[in-house]
Amino acid sequence: MASDTSTASAQTLLIELGCEELPPLALAGLVDALATGIRGGLEEAGLHFGEVLPWATPRRLAVQITRLDPRQPDRDVERLGPAVAAAFDKAGHPTRAASGFAGSLGIEVSELSRIDTDKGERLGHRYTQPGETTAALLPEILRRAVDALPVPKRMRWGASRVEFSRPVHWLVALYGSEVVPCEVLGLSADRLTRGHRFHCPQSITLDHADDYLAQLESPGYVIADMFRRRDMIIEQVRGQARELGATAVIEEELLDEVVGLVEWPVALTGRFDERFLAVPRECLISSMQANQKYFHLLDADNNLMPAFITVSNIESRDPQQVIEGNERVIRPRLADAAFFYDTDRSRPLASRIEQLASVVFQKELGTMADKSARVSVLARAIAERIGADTANTERAAELSRCDLVTEMVLEFPELQGVMGMYYARLDGEDDAVADALYQQYLPRFAGDDIPAAATGQALAIADRLDTLIGIFGIGQRPTGTRDPFALRRAAIGVLAITVGAELDLDLRELLGLAAQQHDRIDAAAPLVDEVLDYMLDRFRSRATDAGMSAETFLAVRARPVSHPFDFERRLHAVHAFSHRDEAQALAAANKRVANILAKQDEAPADVDRARLVEPAERALFEAIEGKRAETAPLIANRDYASALDALAELKAPVDAFFDDVMVMSDDDALRRNRLALLAGLQGLFLEVADIAQLGQS
Repeated sequence: MASDTSTASAQTLLIELGCEELPPLALAGLVDALATGIRGGLEEAGLHFGEVLPWATPRRLAVQITRLDPRQPDRDVERLGPAVAAAFDKAGHPTRAASGFAGSLGIEVSELSRIDTDKGERLGHRYTQPGETTAALLPEILRRAVDALPVPKRMRWGASRVEFSRPVHWLVALYGSEVVPCEVLGLSADRLTRGHRFHCPQSITLDHADDYLAQLESPGYVIADMFRRRDMIIEQVRGQARELGATAVIEEELLDEVVGLVEWPVALTGRFDERFLAVPRECLISSMQANQKYFHLLDADNNLMPAFITVSNIESRDPQQVIEGNERVIRPRLADAAFFYDTDRSRPLASRIEQLASVVFQKELGTMADKSARVSVLARAIAERIGADTANTERAAELSRCDLVTEMVLEFPELQGVMGMYYARLDGEDDAVADALYQQYLPRFAGDDIPAAATGQALAIADRLDTLIGIFGIGQRPTGTRDPFALRRAAIGVLAITVGAELDLDLRELLGLAAQQHDRIDAAAPLVDEVLDYMLDRFRSRATDAGMSAETFLAVRARPVSHPFDFERRLHAVHAFSHRDEAQALAAANKRVANILAKQDEAPADVDRARLVEPAERALFEAIEGKRAETAPLIANRDYASALDALAELKAPVDAFFDDVMVMSDDDALRRNRLALLAGLQGLFLEVADIAQLGQS
């Protein structure tokens, strides 16, 4: 950087770290973390800048920062020293306190000022501290940003003791057209970057930080902008598909991986033998995606086509050779899938039940055979409650883990459930049984489908409840950072199914039944309560995602509700009620009632109508009794929204009661009667939720 920055203008900063090919799915996270770290360092230093632009390819992490100030702004500094009274002796000579303070600043005592403070007059010194140059600040900012990168497994290379995700080979640090002297990971900064490994293996000299993207693209054959590279891949893949009259299936995770694998994307179409289409499409797709990162194609009837699209990282002079090379590679992969499929079909799925006895589910909870037996009992109980065929449900539970020991699932674990469904159909099992083997894994993620059929719903819920009660029972509860058995996802899955399918199931009852099936855990009530609490607490995120307040969740959570479908209906009812004009007043009144009743040694008895002496308390009693009769059938039908709408009309008599009636009367009988009246009011609302929680924010 130029030495004279007094009149220099803001320039673009470019940082590029060049290395061996980085893990493709980690690329976005790494470059975002680098950009965040540098941004934070600049902000902490008080430097002003414009845009922060992260760029990344498999071989580089780069950040451009536009309009970055050449130096920190100057700042006014005030240093306070000893009190004036302690700074001079009786003769007016400086004391050691004054001399020491002046010496620490490098000035004479005579140059100090007297400054009035809220603690009296003190010696001090005011001066302007010049800002540091950006060039001087950047080495430490960059070092801290690189050290903080989320690299889970670091490696060393050569004789160096430097550690990073992959070996690093070059470092660019340019501020405008000047190199910023700095060192990171054992590399000294320069203006030399590198282009495509094959198309432009020589170094490229960057004249200015603003030229980075353009010079990498030409002559470098590198598209450093991940979003542009992504758009290019989508456009090219769709273009190739159109030429075949097909639709390319572009799944996000595969697309992210391909974006992280190439610097110069070139889409090409290859083909495979039609005979492989006899294998279930999911097997072929898994093989193409997992092994080769290919995009598969569908015809107009949504059938898998014997073709694929690969994204090459090279612009070949003879593309056909690249295509044929990919076809040669995929052929044995698909042949393996066909072999696994044929091998698995040679014996029925049910014949694998015995193998499950040798597959451990969890060492303290037994084998997969033990789990299947437990799930079978629980699934049947659920089936009886939701009207599913119990025989089909038990059969599905019996077969539910059998595909885990098939050759296909051992090779492609993501096909569990899918292969169970295919093999069950080939064996002539009932369609409901076969479908349940696939549906037991639904939903797999937020927003995914839930099981469509009752048999699948019963099996999916039973499997998750067995896992939850078992893992909690052996003390392996999830933490904020560790959940190896995906218990949070299991709990959310149960809620999604029961709410989405409107199943009237009591989780407390089912968890108790699930606990009884385990002979290695204590099935006592505290365990059931703990798991139930954990599951119902997952409603908090559901409520938040639906735009509800935390208070709405707390209002419902305060009640002993263990039916998820019922819990969800209450949530929506309280959410709607919270937007009524009467809500806050009634919430405050209920809070007041709760505080009053909490201080009583014993629960109030029933209201004695004859002791209601004030017009306001008689009016409130009549209103409560009327609303009790009106809301009882609504609550019985779980029409909580209408019940709360009706209860909202209590605002006027409640307000009048608190305005006109002394609850804590000196007359013991009157006081007890009024407490009983308030208990009745509170109980009426508690039939739905504890709306006192709505006044907590």
